[in-house]
Amino acid sequence: MNLILWRHAEAEDYAATDLTRALTTRGRKQAQNVAKWLRTRLPDDAVVLASPAVRTIQTAETLSDHYRVVRELAPNASALDVLNAAGWPKGIAETVVIVGHQPTLGHVAAKLLAGSDASWPVKKAGLWWIESRERHGDDQAVLLVAAMTPDLV
Repeated sequence: MNLILWRHAEAEDYAATDLTRALTTRGRKQAQNVAKWLRTRLPDDAVVLASPAVRTIQTAETLSDHYRVVRELAPNASALDVLNAAGWPKGIAETVVIVGHQPTLGHVAAKLLAGSDASWPVKKAGLWWIESRERHGDDQAVLLVAAMTPDLV
């Protein structure tokens, strides 16, 4: 399975609640640029899952009209919540895009790629593209396509 961890783009600092914080103008441009890069590389049957936060939904919408909001991906979700939502390592689909938050996405990347409990930094609108594979009977995670920021698009 391919697991793409995509952090939401830049959002406003304040709103009525954390979940209602929307993307800034800069954030919309970041999301659109990364989505354009992703669209040329994603299979048609990729599944997009977003946190219920407005900023993650707006980020996901730049990629596709077909996404699912998953309550368990809300801010402060655990790495295990993300992995369960994606069905790691076999996957709910061959390619799953998770649009979520820091530090959670950084925890997932560190756990899968280094077996660490740390949280690696993921810039706003940045992504990690990780693949699960089996080697000698063991499930492994490898950085497949990219770890990138919107500045690299």
